[in-house]
Amino acid sequence: MAEAVFHPPRRKRRVFETYDAPFPVDVGGKDFRMCRAEIINNNVIVRNPEDIEQLYNKGYFGKGILSRSRPVHSISEPSLVTKWQGANINMPIITSKKYQRRVQWAKSILQEQGFDDGSVTRILENYTKPLELPLLKEDGTEPTGNNCNRMGPNTELSRQSSTDTGNVGALSAENQNAGCKQARLEGDPACAPVAVCGSKEQQQGDSKERAEASCQEHGFLVCCGCEEKESVEQRSCETIESKECAPEYVLVEEEDEGSLHPEGDSAHEQENLVKKEKLVCRRNPFSISEYLQLSLEEAFFLVYALGCLSIYYGEEPLTILKLWEVFSEVKPNFKTTYMAYHYFRSKGWVPKVGLKYGTDLLLYRKGPPFYHASYSVLAELVDDSFEGSLRRPLSWKSLSGLNRTTASASKELMLCYMIRPSDMTEKEMSTPECMKRIKVQELIVSRWVSSRERSEQDEF
Repeated sequence: MAEAVFHPPRRKRRVFETYDAPFPVDVGGKDFRMCRAEIINNNVIVRNPEDIEQLYNKGYFGKGILSRSRPVHSISEPSLVTKWQGANINMPIITSKKYQRRVQWAKSILQEQGFDDGSVTRILENYTKPLELPLLKEDGTEPTGNNCNRMGPNTELSRQSSTDTGNVGALSAENQNAGCKQARLEGDPACAPVAVCGSKEQQQGDSKERAEASCQEHGFLVCCGCEEKESVEQRSCETIESKECAPEYVLVEEEDEGSLHPEGDSAHEQENLVKKEKLVCRRNPFSISEYLQLSLEEAFFLVYALGCLSIYYGEEPLTILKLWEVFSEVKPNFKTTYMAYHYFRSKGWVPKVGLKYGTDLLLYRKGPPFYHASYSVLAELVDDSFEGSLRRPLSWKSLSGLNRTTASASKELMLCYMIRPSDMTEKEMSTPECMKRIKVQELIVSRWVSSRERSEQDEF
């Protein structure tokens, strides 16, 4: 048997983030956080935005249901955050094209509810009109409570950039200084989810009327949070700095058409065209709450190995033994795939589901944002003699096809055999403690090219 040669992973060209930590636990225990997940339709999901950020940013656990991998549907695009990093506003930043797509979704919902075209246009224009920006105080914190002040009518963030180079300038110093004193969104009280600043008694007394008027005038706002209208209205200006309020308002990057002007000679007018970009605060017409979906292996690893996750079924948290039993019923090969997942996680790899390549796992170095997957893994549970009821009995034809599929994606196919002792009983396998007696054998499958072999021999 030829010795396997380790090939360094291919690094991705565009990386917009820094490596934080391999696991979502604090070594010292000072900032330890217990996250919560739920079992819904045999799936483990995490709803809390802070838990989502903790689990995915530190270890890349799970997948956003509305995103390719990182749950970014409800937050800013990484390139825009880098571009507008001086803004420092706790609101999502999206492109104008993405915002118009959400407006079209809201329009379709209104039309399904029986509104005529004129009413639909009027409602959308009133709801998506520009609002004022919530900016920061001089010390970099956001005002809260009764410290909210009104802003001028035309406050916005702007910058200039060249269309041929793509370079961006610094934020206007005047806008930054103005933003150090103001901090509230202004709009139609009947439409805005944020209540007018004032005493708590007055807010609680008027919140229900404003919420009812908002839902009556904009029936499509059920997706935007009107189901929780009373709680949203009672939050007052404190919702501006809350992460739960972020999907209600967005900063839309728009181009100021009147600011386009050429620079330099007439021959290079098109190349040196300068455009002024600005961030306009608008209400989110179609807000979708994205949650994090964990695979069964990831969820059990967070519970059993790291102890930073509690999984609930209804209102009852499940124990480790109960999770082992439930996951084994939901997924018959769960024990085998989890043993492989636990093994590779302990080796420093980031395993993800390899379903799209016909395998059990994909192994990443550090995480999917930094490197492409290096290996596609097939996990099998066998005895000491490498015999047993294989889950996926491969013929030479199917093995060759799987290997070719893996090689076309610049990965290597790995067979991971979990070897259990012959004297291990099913009772021992009913608990995760059985992994202490399991041995692991890795085998990398490579395609033998006869012409290459002959040429290498001829060289000698």
